[in-house]
Amino acid sequence: MTVVASQKELTTTRTLSVSNIEVVYNSVILVLRGITLAVQPGKIISLLGPNGAGKSTTLKAISGLLKAELGEVTRGQIIWGDARLNGLSPEDVVRMGLVQVIEGRLLFRHLTVEENLRVGGMVYQGGRHIHADLERVYHYFPQLAKLSRRVSGYLSGGEGQMLVIGRAMMAHPQILMLDEPSLGLAPLLVREIFEIIGQINRQEGMSVLIVEQNARAALELADFAYVMENGRIVLDGPAKQLRENEDIKEFYLGLNQAGGRKNYREVKHYKRRKRWLG
Repeated sequence: MTVVASQKELTTTRTLSVSNIEVVYNSVILVLRGITLAVQPGKIISLLGPNGAGKSTTLKAISGLLKAELGEVTRGQIIWGDARLNGLSPEDVVRMGLVQVIEGRLLFRHLTVEENLRVGGMVYQGGRHIHADLERVYHYFPQLAKLSRRVSGYLSGGEGQMLVIGRAMMAHPQILMLDEPSLGLAPLLVREIFEIIGQINRQEGMSVLIVEQNARAALELADFAYVMENGRIVLDGPAKQLRENEDIKEFYLGLNQAGGRKNYREVKHYKRRKRWLG
């Protein structure tokens, strides 16, 4: 537990502010249209929405990964404390304490679990604290300690997701950005991983920005949430409040006002009539 306490001393008091940004790909395709959001210190913020809404692009705009996909922020600002992130390289953004876990569980598959973690640890002070940081990751993910010598290419989906989160933690992020951590996982595994994310947030005060299509899991975890549609934020509020919102219940949780589950045809019809776009 001393390892956890030492990390909490590094907890930031800075806010991440995304102000009215627009993102264009290939100098032609407008993907984000005036996105504004904030990640307060120590809070879990969730971005919800269907495929193609612009959730992952928002994370990439923050983490500096747009350039690799011929994208750029053409308007607005991304501010971390008093520093502007627009135009910084992904390496610089990581050094400033913002670390993204990319969708798809990208691992060095020929390396072992521990070797993957050690690679992540080299970002923080040249790897001088790798032993303590490994213990810290194993504290949250004891399954990884058991698998430390296994080649990561042979991990299951859930184990791989734990590893990419653990590898990100080795860099001592002040904001951990997660892109679809539940993708392709069984419900029990999703619950376990989300519980660990909540534990990390509570014990270390680490801010979390999480992109998710699993609205139920995300709203149970988050303090505040934003709903995206077609590159815009169309709804936001405290997660507890959004869980009770009838629009969210019907479209994202598939429940009608009586609490029953809606069928696919009803949900498609609802998509066409969402009140917040009216």
